[in-house]
Amino acid sequence: MDELRLELRNFDIEQIADSGQCFRIYRIDDNKWEAHVLNKCLFIQKNNNIHVFYCSKEQFYDFWYKYFDLEIDYGQIISRILNSGDGYLEKAVKFGSGLRILKQDLWEMIFSYVISQQNNISRIANCIRKICSTNNGKFPSPSDFLNFSENQLESFKLGYRKDYLLTISKLIYEGKFDLKLLKSMDYISALKYLKSLPGIGDKVANCIMLFGLHKIEAFPIDVWIKRIIDKRYNGNFSLKELGLEDIGGIVQQYMFFYERSLY
Repeated sequence: MDELRLELRNFDIEQIADSGQCFRIYRIDDNKWEAHVLNKCLFIQKNNNIHVFYCSKEQFYDFWYKYFDLEIDYGQIISRILNSGDGYLEKAVKFGSGLRILKQDLWEMIFSYVISQQNNISRIANCIRKICSTNNGKFPSPSDFLNFSENQLESFKLGYRKDYLLTISKLIYEGKFDLKLLKSMDYISALKYLKSLPGIGDKVANCIMLFGLHKIEAFPIDVWIKRIIDKRYNGNFSLKELGLEDIGGIVQQYMFFYERSLY
């Protein structure tokens, strides 16, 4: 098997896998992970500051380099956050300095974040893993999901989310919701369009835009972020005042990852 050894700044597969933004990067052992994106799979090993990617150099730079957002200088982003003068963000960014916003598949993010509602990361990952295993190991397309039997759907234990996903899959399959059009939209238009789908509100729409459209200005507010704003900032947190509005989604990931480590 081909392997590529790289020493990468501001990149840590362990932190990324535990960041809650992706549900198909599985830990194999203490220093090895398995990443899945639709029908692609990559094994990654971490040895101190070296990451070993088990693929050819061509495969890595054709797909995985962009997927891991390695085109972006996160060192500059970290410097901006540190220079904002916010003490909590300083701790958060130093703790999670290996995080990056993955460039994930849009359909996979719509599907995954509908499942994420009123759910925890472990259950979401297990649910998606079961769905993929039922589909010969591949992430289901809208058509695949519509073709699952009722018994298969019930075995996924999706609860009320099942009807949302069936309706969304049908809308996409029939061309009534256009993923290509969504990709071309600005933040405001994309937010409105996503919220036209059943089961998608502000939080889920912002997660989809951040992780599926790479709109790094998106700032999803879940229970963890709300807790941070209430507890650490007395309900008064402003990205605009900090000069970080345009990278709000990256700031959110540092906050989310750091806060969860404290419990």
